[in-house]
Amino acid sequence: MSVEPFDAVQVITAKRDGGVVPEDALRWMVDAFTRGYVSDAQMASFAMAVLQRGMERDEIRVMTDAMIASGERMSFAKLGKPTVDKHSTGGVGDKITLPLAPLVASFGVAVPQLSGRGLGHTGGTLDKLESIPGWRAALSNQEMFDQLSDVGAVICAAGSGLAPADKRLYALRDVTGTVEAIPLIASSIMSKKIAEGTDALVLDVKFGSGAFMKDIDRARELAETMVALGTDSGVATTALLTDMSVPLGLAIGNANEVRESVEILAGGGPADVRELTVALAREMLALAGLPDADVEAALDGGQAMDVWNAMIRAQDGDPDAALPVPRETHVVTASSSGVVTRMEALPFGIAAWRLGAGRARAEDLVVHAAGIDLHAKPGDRVEAGQALFTLSADDDARFDRALDALEGAWEIGDAASDVGPLVRERITA
Repeated sequence: MSVEPFDAVQVITAKRDGGVVPEDALRWMVDAFTRGYVSDAQMASFAMAVLQRGMERDEIRVMTDAMIASGERMSFAKLGKPTVDKHSTGGVGDKITLPLAPLVASFGVAVPQLSGRGLGHTGGTLDKLESIPGWRAALSNQEMFDQLSDVGAVICAAGSGLAPADKRLYALRDVTGTVEAIPLIASSIMSKKIAEGTDALVLDVKFGSGAFMKDIDRARELAETMVALGTDSGVATTALLTDMSVPLGLAIGNANEVRESVEILAGGGPADVRELTVALAREMLALAGLPDADVEAALDGGQAMDVWNAMIRAQDGDPDAALPVPRETHVVTASSSGVVTRMEALPFGIAAWRLGAGRARAEDLVVHAAGIDLHAKPGDRVEAGQALFTLSADDDARFDRALDALEGAWEIGDAASDVGPLVRERITA
């Protein structure tokens, strides 16, 4: 039996006491955890030590690189065109990936968008797209490469071979109260994105009530950490800090978010969704060597829609098929006339989840037609009795719990309060 070069307890206590874990010991810790030598209990203890004591930039780089080394590393070098990806830290009504990938691909840039499923109040990109009849998320690496070559954009599930150490560690963090550790969030996100093999990456790091990071300073720290990780790994990386205090767009759910994404691709849709789609597309195209691309013209002229249709068909979906519709709806109206002054994102995300749009456990099924459609946003004037939003579900028994979540989530007053810009800051290396 081979002798292990390090001891997990020593690594844990070094971090617990505020020390810096040496590179070879940290690489061993991740590898031994992947092999099953380091137990879940020991890795959970290490994660708690990181949450409490933090990590230096070089430690985070080593941790990320070790998680990449636990699995395969993809390469798109043979495509013969630049590749650029986007990652969002998630929020309520965040469907930006759907119009963004085909928009950027319409300029001849390859967009390999490996996406996930929703859990809790944040929706999953794959869940949204599975509202489209026939569309499939699972592609082989060859199918993904072929689609990037032919169509230019792919949105699909990440294979199990990418950073398997992260998958194990994430599951532990979720049940041990260590999800919030910024070094672990950053290394989790970036290990998968770097292993994916993209040339460049734009990060949409959200803050506010509907975001993972409620505080802009913590969101900035996360963004700066991830930009540094990407840069250190040779991936051109920038980040935008964006406000998630209010739901993004007017649709929260799955099928209704697909519908809203198609509206954006047709040159319409809500102003905030269009604004963020355009801002992120400009960032991605600048990193791909096209800083002067006319992004808005590609939306308004139909080029992005053409790529969307091709992308959906390539994954066996029918872009012209009718989307699922709910069996039951419930309309909430304004109790008084005035201006909508507040609409908190998080309660609307929780309500959509309770309606069936999200899942409480990874194995739960989502109801694609469930969700919320907003008819007014902060700053809009409404009259008493006017529809504020519509809840949709397949079972009207779900409405009461959804309405409980929305208690106090919006206000109508005399005048609109000042709302800051959607995109607050740009973070670069």
